Amino acid sequence: MKNKNYYAVLMAGGVGSRFWPVSTTQNPKQFHDMLGTGDTLIQRTFKRLNKFIPTENILILTNERYNDLVLEQLPMIRQQQVVLEPAMRNTAPCILYAALKIRKMNPDALMVVAPSDHWIEDEDAFARDVQHCFQVCQEGEVLCTLGIKPSFPNTGFGYIEYDKTSGKEHKRVSQFREKPDYETAKSFLAQGNFLWNAGIFMWSAQTIVSAFEKYQPGQYEMFSKGLDSFNTEKEADFIQEHYPQAENISIDYAILEQSDAIYVLPASFDWNDLGTWGSLYDKLDKDPKGNALVNGQMLETEASGNMVRLPEGKLAVIEGLEDYIIVDQENVLMIVPKAKEQDIKAIVSKTKATFGEGYV
Repeated sequence: MKNKNYYAVLMAGGVGSRFWPVSTTQNPKQFHDMLGTGDTLIQRTFKRLNKFIPTENILILTNERYNDLVLEQLPMIRQQQVVLEPAMRNTAPCILYAALKIRKMNPDALMVVAPSDHWIEDEDAFARDVQHCFQVCQEGEVLCTLGIKPSFPNTGFGYIEYDKTSGKEHKRVSQFREKPDYETAKSFLAQGNFLWNAGIFMWSAQTIVSAFEKYQPGQYEMFSKGLDSFNTEKEADFIQEHYPQAENISIDYAILEQSDAIYVLPASFDWNDLGTWGSLYDKLDKDPKGNALVNGQMLETEASGNMVRLPEGKLAVIEGLEDYIIVDQENVLMIVPKAKEQDIKAIVSKTKATFGEGYV
C-alpha cells in the first residue's frame, strides 16, 4: 500500500533546446520518446514515482502552453494535478507554489521534487533512496538531495561538496558549487567529497515552506496571500495576477545555498540527465561501428560513432561520416559534428532569427 503522505512534484516546464530539432518550444523533449522505449520521458518518470507515490499525489509543474500535452500523455491524472506557470520564473517560485498547495492538502506531506526528463536505470534503487530521505525529513527539519557519484570530471553539471566527517549515509552539505572548468572538476574528483547535483530534492512540505519564510520572505508573503484560494476554483485567477511578479530565481540560490540544514545521500542508482545528444548517445545500444540509431533504419558505409535519429519507417544511407549527430525531424534535418553539440543552442537562435519561430 502506498503511503498517503508521500507526494511528488515533476518539473516539466523546460524547453530542452540542446535536443533541437526534436525538442521545440511547442513540444519539448520531456514529451518525446527520446530513447525509443515506447514511453516518453515524462511518462517514464511518472511511472517511476508512481511505484511508491499515490497517483493522485503526483503534481506536474509546467508552463501553461503544455497543459494539453501533459493531460494527453498522463491520462490517469486530473486537471487539478497540473500546476501551471503563467510565466517562466525559474525553480524557486514554482516549488514554493506547489509546496503551499501540498501542505494545504496534507500538513504531514513529504515531497520529492524531480526533473521529468532524466534517465534512471535502477528504478527500485531510486525508490529506496527517495524513501530513505523521506524518513530523515520526517524525523527533523532538514532538506535532502540526492547526489550522483561522479564517473569523470564533467564540466556540464553543478557539484555538491559535503563534509567528509559527517554521517555514514546522509552527508551534511558544505556548499553547492557552480559548473566548473575542467581542471577544477578534476580537483573535485581528487578530493573525493564531491557529487554531481541531479536536481532531485526531498523535504516535508512544512520544512520547505518555513525555509522560504526565513530566506525568501518576499516570495513567501506574496504567495501566502493566495492560501485561501489554493486548491479551489479561485486559484487560477490569483496565480495569473501574482505569479508574474515573482522573482526569477532558482531553488539553489533562493534556499539551498543559504540553509545550514541540507543533507545529501549519494545515490545508489545509475543516472543520466539526458541533457545533450551526446548524453543520449551514451545510453543507447550501438552497432559494431559505434553508431546509435533511434527509429528508422540505417545503411552505413565507413560511418562510425554517429548519433542518428529518424522518423519511424525512414531509411538513412550514411557514408564516410564519423562522430556526427544526424536528426531528421519533420521540417528540419540537422547534421552537426558531435564535438559541436554545445553549439546547438546557438544554432537554434540563428535558425529562429533567419527562418522564424516555426522551425524552433
